[in-house]
Amino acid sequence: MYSFMGGGLFCAIVGNILIVVSTATDYWMQYRLSGSYAHQGLWRYCMANKCYMQTASIAYWNATRAFMILSGMACFAGIMAGILSFAHFSAFERFSRSFAAGIMFFISTLFVLLAMAIYTGVTLSFLGKRFGDWRFSWSYILGWVAMLMTFFAGIFYMCAHRMYESRRVVGSR
Repeated sequence: MYSFMGGGLFCAIVGNILIVVSTATDYWMQYRLSGSYAHQGLWRYCMANKCYMQTASIAYWNATRAFMILSGMACFAGIMAGILSFAHFSAFERFSRSFAAGIMFFISTLFVLLAMAIYTGVTLSFLGKRFGDWRFSWSYILGWVAMLMTFFAGIFYMCAHRMYESRRVVGSR
């Protein structure tokens, strides 16, 4: 049980770091514009070695930002519940912290998936036609890796919960 929780906690911490880095960095997409390379993130775009804030309030950027921030918060809450699940207090016998941590990691996974799906869909349908020479970049890829890490953290914590519940049921007989 503790090995599942440890593995889940490791995946969750790595996933949360990747969510923060992916959200904060400016390399979601790279493209060639007027003969020079440019790149953009969720908050800024950079051209000719100068970066500018994304001032346009475009719905898909706002939705992607919001879902990435919510994902980071849900993952952090899951990490806190995951750490607390190592300590078993009799007052919390009816409340399984490992189950709560697993649910928070699955919620984080859902939010990252929504953010990445929105960004991917709009980029491919709109920006992909506008710019001829473009590609997704490393910040975008970190978002997908973060989704996998939070998903596996949820799986690990659900396995730990099942092991704890099966031991508790066998022990009460």
